[in-house]
Amino acid sequence: MNDDTSGNRAAIIAAAIIFGGLLIGGYFLPDVINYVALFSPWLAIGVGIFFVLAVFLIFWLRGRYQRRHGR
Repeated sequence: MNDDTSGNRAAIIAAAIIFGGLLIGGYFLPDVINYVALFSPWLAIGVGIFFVLAVFLIFWLRGRYQRRHGR
């Protein structure tokens, strides 16, 4: 198997893991926000903002990793 095929396979696996994590997080996010809102509505807003920013953080970190490793 050549290097290009293994690189594509690694990218697909990484994308599947990221997508699965986002699906699971997005599924439970409303319940988490409602629970946290019982204590503080501002904290609940912070949890929602953190989730959205975490999506961009994941892709930013993945891009940095790929640039460092020449991919």
